[in-house]
Amino acid sequence: MKFGIYPGGRAGTVCSHPPDVAAIRHLVDDIAGGRPFVVREYVHFFGDAAPPDVVTSLGAEHELAHLTMPDGWYVEGNRELDLVLSYLPRAADLSGWLAFLDTVIDRYGHLTRYLQVTLEPNFPIPNIDGSAPGVLEALTLGIPHARTALDRRGLRHVRIGFSVAEPPEWLGGDDQFWSYLSSVPYQDFAAHVDYVGLGLYPDAFSPVAPRGNPGDTASLTTHALHHLRGGSLPRAHIPPSTPIHIVENGTPSGSPRTEQAQRDSLSDMVGVILTEQESLHITQYELFSLRDADSSSTEPTGTLGIVTDTYRPKPALAVYRDIVRSNGQPHTPERRTERSEHSPAQP
Repeated sequence: MKFGIYPGGRAGTVCSHPPDVAAIRHLVDDIAGGRPFVVREYVHFFGDAAPPDVVTSLGAEHELAHLTMPDGWYVEGNRELDLVLSYLPRAADLSGWLAFLDTVIDRYGHLTRYLQVTLEPNFPIPNIDGSAPGVLEALTLGIPHARTALDRRGLRHVRIGFSVAEPPEWLGGDDQFWSYLSSVPYQDFAAHVDYVGLGLYPDAFSPVAPRGNPGDTASLTTHALHHLRGGSLPRAHIPPSTPIHIVENGTPSGSPRTEQAQRDSLSDMVGVILTEQESLHITQYELFSLRDADSSSTEPTGTLGIVTDTYRPKPALAVYRDIVRSNGQPHTPERRTERSEHSPAQP
């Protein structure tokens, strides 16, 4: 299993302090312990009429100038960049979106190992791509477009995927999303998908059963993993050989929860993922997030970090560090492989 983290201090529109580059360097190095480690970052497409207040609220003003950390940091110390391209225009803009993909690849492609095209397009809530007009076409046209753009620039080693939120029952189901993907021929979409990402927050936004009972965090995690692999992905013609990446997984510590409960929940969720990794072909796990967006917030999104917004470690930090050091992929010299135009997706 390869592990990683989102290092910034923002969750949606919630952010209390700018990032501390020195603190991030120290904490990420400590957690990774020299192993290959994935760092997740986000850039957003808003179309031609981007509302300035929305751009500011998402901290997206300077994304094409820089990410959280200096460029070189993402390719040093066995780190790998997982870059998310989020589609959030107020009106469908596919030509603008495809041009944006080219722009981002020109800017960050040389730093990138994983390129995620759209963010949770099955999840129709504000500031998430599932709410944006034209998102289904942005996904299904964007992935083959990005593959061609990367290959043209000699970046064939970059893996391309998309993410979904599970389980879909939270918002009444996502049948329309998977029905649409089922209508797209394999060679036009699924053949270009190297991995499918899962955003997983089973206990963050609604009550769960007490630990050890049906409906607890661990059982909800198990359900989400099996539902994705066995129920959803076959509908989109995505085969079992295509890896699942847990691209976002988090649990809050704010009231009425506690830091101890956060630690236990994280341990339970990752324990399930490790147990299921071989049977469900899960190859990567990324925690959301390193730092709280706002430790004083009463919103769950404010306290998903394993350190506070002033970088004080919570008990979950030690748990995650131990998990990474016990189960993380050892460092081996990377062999950059090129995908054949006609080969199936590889992890």
